[in-house]
Amino acid sequence: MQVNPSIFKAYDIRGIYPTDLNEPVAYLIGRAFVTFLGAEQVVVGRDMRTSGPSLFAEVTRGITDQGADVVDIGMVSTDQYYYACTQLGLPGMMVTASHNPKAYNGFKMVKQMPYLLSGDAGIQDLRRLVESEEFPTASRKGSITAHDFQEQFVNEVLSLIDVSAIKPLKVVVDTGNGMVGPILQEVYKHLPVQLIGLYLDPDGTLPNHGLDPLQPENRAELQQRVKDEGAAIGFAFDGDGDRFFAIDDRGDFISGDFLTAIMGQYLLEKHPGAKVLYDVRASWAVPDLIKADGGIPLMERVGHAFIKRRMANEDAVFAGEVTGHYYFKSFNYADSGIIPSLYILEMLSKRGVQMSDLLKTLEAKYFISGEINSTVADPKAKMQELAARYSDAEQHTMDGISVNYPTWHFNVRASNTEPLMRLNLESIASHEEMEQRRDEVLAIIRS
Repeated sequence: MQVNPSIFKAYDIRGIYPTDLNEPVAYLIGRAFVTFLGAEQVVVGRDMRTSGPSLFAEVTRGITDQGADVVDIGMVSTDQYYYACTQLGLPGMMVTASHNPKAYNGFKMVKQMPYLLSGDAGIQDLRRLVESEEFPTASRKGSITAHDFQEQFVNEVLSLIDVSAIKPLKVVVDTGNGMVGPILQEVYKHLPVQLIGLYLDPDGTLPNHGLDPLQPENRAELQQRVKDEGAAIGFAFDGDGDRFFAIDDRGDFISGDFLTAIMGQYLLEKHPGAKVLYDVRASWAVPDLIKADGGIPLMERVGHAFIKRRMANEDAVFAGEVTGHYYFKSFNYADSGIIPSLYILEMLSKRGVQMSDLLKTLEAKYFISGEINSTVADPKAKMQELAARYSDAEQHTMDGISVNYPTWHFNVRASNTEPLMRLNLESIASHEEMEQRRDEVLAIIRS
């Protein structure tokens, strides 16, 4: 079948419905998934997107026609899906396009937790199977059985913290009509917090705002509400709930690298001397704080398939990516939105501090640009140009190009999905140096 090859991405399958990804394609992907893995049973869940029910119906028809049984876990967040795959020890497919706009849909595919199918491990094999439509004849037709993991999941995530330590903090939460609202309310029922919820009902028409809290317009209302309510903290989640974001008591957005550093330190109190992973874009605050607390910081390339694999291999206790993915050994090395929210509530309760107090010490020393995107025709040529321009610096190419000087550093990498180059830069000398170097590197990228 002729399928747009661009839907087969680095970490998942994703495209616009129904032009790039539709029911006939979903059916073939279901058959290809069973064929490639030799699966006998497959966990399947979906998010709230309006194209979800029909894509779910067709992908599960493909799975059962290829002879495998389906465990239907219903409409769930992605961390609930990872939990179900872990509990059953089965491969899985989640019908979701994560934080993409409502026109998109896709599949996140588990081989066996914590390992996912990715571009270099399975996704291109699925593409070839879908294009050839060469599937072995199945000896039987599979069945579909419903299974509800909600109660087990709630108990599991609550077991990771000391619920009795939580103080009656005021918390504002925006789930953006994505998948986190229902499960978050079930978890938070057991906590003494005062919960103020925004857009907790799943709604694939997205009547209020987009699903990516990294976009300032999607979190503006939450930031204002935290200030208006005098809340201790604000939490935001992306559409399928595998990414997590926080707003401090000043109403300010907390960068993912600062959150990684703070949470990493907190988890080291529970697990002294443990390994903590961070991605190549992160602030030096992460390795500095982890080392200062006796932990072992390890850098890894961007992307959940790589992070989970490395965490499992290294037996790391925690990992954070600047884009809001947080991974926990206690959750089978998977990422979750709910779990970091619980650890932060526990930390604020036990320490009796405000989030802004913890951040002020970092903000006084680490001056970060945040991620800046530029449209570039030939990313490879630009990388070579940057390498030559900064040839007197320490460099590495784990993911894109990373350039380190004594007081400042940057990473530039090409997007996996768009013709973009992404810059993250930091100075530990001054805000002025950060701005000056940021503009200097951007001028090269955009020339």
